[in-house]
Amino acid sequence: MGASSCPPLTMPSSFPCRSGKPSFLSSQRARTTLAPPAGALLSAPLDYVTPAATSPCRKSALRLYEDVAWVLSVMTQTALHSTRLGIIMILLGMLLISINDLTIKSLSDRYPLHQLVFARSAIGIFLSFIILQFEGGIAVLRTDRVSLHALRCLLIVIANMTFFTAIAVLPLATVTAMFFVAPLMITLLAVPVLGETVGPHRLGAIALGFVGVLIMVRPGMDVFDVPGWVLTLPILAAAGYAGMQVLTRKLGVDTPASAMAIYIQLTFILVSSLFWLVAGDGRYAEMVENESLIFLLRAWVWPAPEDWPALLMLGALSAGVGYALSQAYRLGDAATIAPFEYTALPLAIFWGWWFFDELPDAMVMLGIFLIGVSGVYVFVRERRLSRQVAGGRPVRRT
Repeated sequence: MGASSCPPLTMPSSFPCRSGKPSFLSSQRARTTLAPPAGALLSAPLDYVTPAATSPCRKSALRLYEDVAWVLSVMTQTALHSTRLGIIMILLGMLLISINDLTIKSLSDRYPLHQLVFARSAIGIFLSFIILQFEGGIAVLRTDRVSLHALRCLLIVIANMTFFTAIAVLPLATVTAMFFVAPLMITLLAVPVLGETVGPHRLGAIALGFVGVLIMVRPGMDVFDVPGWVLTLPILAAAGYAGMQVLTRKLGVDTPASAMAIYIQLTFILVSSLFWLVAGDGRYAEMVENESLIFLLRAWVWPAPEDWPALLMLGALSAGVGYALSQAYRLGDAATIAPFEYTALPLAIFWGWWFFDELPDAMVMLGIFLIGVSGVYVFVRERRLSRQVAGGRPVRRT
């Protein structure tokens, strides 16, 4: 294509490269070390604009197109960086959660649950306020969505209380695995709350996950030597957690992770204080024999000197978990982040074996496997569908 084929253009005096000086974006491109965009992205326009390097209109068009391509490259690499950081945060969160569960289980025979919750939240909120200073300060705690934040906090309180009550008497790996039907519940709750659709493939995977729970529990066989209602506690915890995460998707767009963590810590402090007022003297613990209820209703005691490090660590873990989970789901899409939550399963098995000599039997391991496979399948399926939608291809939700 010759220079004479360039169509006549009337170039405004303000066009970026009219005067021969580089545009603002061109200068920014020159200063960055980002990898250039794929050659395929530029191939078609370059075939048109490069043959006549002396043509002002083509030189300007080339620079303008390179500016646009550079912006797209920056946006792509920023998204990839955010996703990687989100994965790191969820892995950190799962490690901290597993250590938190281990610590609370080890203290469950000496302290009431609401005292442990109060101690870790009181310490955790102090650390969360420190983190908040780097995300905008006290001002970001103001919100116009008080009711939704209150509901989110209430759901995580229910999830925590029921989960910790269960681990006092059940094997750590079993409770953790049963709790991991939560991601499956998130998929179901996304239908009425977020308006998403779920097709037969994911519904089948969800059903498989609940079959895994039934295999672990084996209703009517009294495998764990606890009342039947205790076995429902991890499922209630999963339901509360699922509702909390669905609300995090709605609220996390304009609320910093540290602010959401502080809301939760404040709610924990309020609820545990109410427990202390009503049952802090242990009057109700004397009326029950079940270890889970005793853990919930036992009288407050002054911590032994050797337990102070564990209590302080619970506070640090509480702040770290709240921040890591909120940040993970703010940085990356749920379909990418959520499968990494399943790293908590092998961690729970390891901690249970190492500290409490708890090894799951064959049926429990089968249930754990089915829950893990179904959960990962649901997330892989959601990721595939989201990519098809992003690519502009029609897709039938399955």
